[in-house]
Amino acid sequence: MNPTGAAFRPTEHVAACHATRGLIVADMTTPLTEDARHEAPVEPPQHESHPARARQVTQPEITHPRARAPKALSGSELFRQRSWTRRYARLLWFSDAAVIIITLSGSAEALGARGTDSVEVQGFGATSYGWGMAVIGLIWLVALNIIDSRSDHIVGHGNTEYGRVINGTVAGFLTALAIAFFLRIDLARSLFLVSAPIGVVLLLGSRWLWRQWLRRRQSQGEYLHRAVIVGDPAKVAHIAAMIRDTGDTGFEIVGAITKRAESVRFADGLKVISGYADAVAAIDEVGADTLIVASADDLGPKTLRVLGWAMAERDVQWIVAPAMTDIAGPRIHARPVAGLPLVHVAFPTLEGWRGFLKRGMDTAVAGALILLLAPVFIVVAIVVKAGSAGPVFYRQERIGRGGIPFGMIKFRSMTHNADDQLAALLDLQGTSDKPLFKVVDDPRVTPAGRFMRKYSIDELPQLLNVLAGEMSLVGPRPQRPAEVALYDDTAHRRLRVKPGMSGLWQVSGRSALSWEDAIRLDLYYVENWSLAQDFIILLRTFSAVLRPGSTAH
Repeated sequence: MNPTGAAFRPTEHVAACHATRGLIVADMTTPLTEDARHEAPVEPPQHESHPARARQVTQPEITHPRARAPKALSGSELFRQRSWTRRYARLLWFSDAAVIIITLSGSAEALGARGTDSVEVQGFGATSYGWGMAVIGLIWLVALNIIDSRSDHIVGHGNTEYGRVINGTVAGFLTALAIAFFLRIDLARSLFLVSAPIGVVLLLGSRWLWRQWLRRRQSQGEYLHRAVIVGDPAKVAHIAAMIRDTGDTGFEIVGAITKRAESVRFADGLKVISGYADAVAAIDEVGADTLIVASADDLGPKTLRVLGWAMAERDVQWIVAPAMTDIAGPRIHARPVAGLPLVHVAFPTLEGWRGFLKRGMDTAVAGALILLLAPVFIVVAIVVKAGSAGPVFYRQERIGRGGIPFGMIKFRSMTHNADDQLAALLDLQGTSDKPLFKVVDDPRVTPAGRFMRKYSIDELPQLLNVLAGEMSLVGPRPQRPAEVALYDDTAHRRLRVKPGMSGLWQVSGRSALSWEDAIRLDLYYVENWSLAQDFIILLRTFSAVLRPGSTAH
């Protein structure tokens, strides 16, 4: 949880909102607040079975949705608009099935097992190897379905989808192994050892490709959820800004519903489509398929329950956006207590077996990369030495986990003694008071250094820091002592984890991000750390290095 309440949320946060969603529904022909009483008289709903209905209603109220005919899109248009997630899930199902068939048949062929070969099954006699592989494939596909890897609440954004693909594959193969063991099916164990990792990579690759296809369609205005946000103006603006800034959430904000709609204007052009009293009719009018509910003092439990009933009858998604920000989906768990949909937020675990696995991954990957890139190290060292006077490597004091200083190693990309000029250059561009010392068009960078910095080649020696345990492959970038001295209490939370060679803000904008955006991304990483997130950041790092763009310097 971000203690600052900063107005930033990566894509996963939208997925986290889905975890708290519930269905409630209504019709707003009666006023919802004391301020709306001049718009319509308060009338108690005619439900004799409820004893509380006999008295005059003095709180926000919504009557039965059938009291007003909805102004909706045509049936075929509404169906197409609201069923794209189901159609997309079907595409993923066929894609997964094709990947599974290719993986199993290819693995069997590589291992010399043919579909016509026979295999013994206890109690059933001999059957063909092809049938055995078909059963494994079916179990695999069912496991992906049971674990909800194609749920319309997770596909297309965030890391949860990828995590479920991995979990579903593991569960499917463990189930198939258990069946083979108890029935004494003589399938080659190497088939499982080869198919599982290859299948995971191919499934993740296919899901990623489908996601890129979805992004292109969404950029053209297709395959989007048409969303309306209801709540207090400040909270509505906050949620709308985060969704729009993220850009790949799959939501198109088509309007806002807030108190005193006639007097509310949003700076970013967000349209107020109605006040609370006419919410249902306004949602029908714009053809929304999603209602995002922000907290509001005027929307009590009773009002929200009836509004939810109206949305359920219209098949409109109901999403609750909690007041908390920067919380990743895996940390959120719904816990119904006494009829209340309580949300349990777990704190990040930075120690224990997860920390041991992270350290193991750092050591293995860093060691392998050092051996693999040894020729590159030699070539770069020759270029640096020949390009300008000074040492090949540049060692600078940075602040690590817990505020402990260490020497970070880089290939020298600047002129010798460049640090002596830093303070003057920062003063010249007016950024000496910011804890992110970046000089625009830095004159100290050598020609070879400019190329190395663009493709992050100068960072490669930090693999030695990773191997020594001073850094991690993924984490907030380590900063100088002078930069850390400018931290406030919130920024100091960056130091709760090891600094990394790459991090969220490096793959989200590199040098183009402001300090405020960089610290929000770093804090999001610290508060929501996971191995799956590290893996995704590493993949995005390779993409950012190979395609650096204009923000890399």
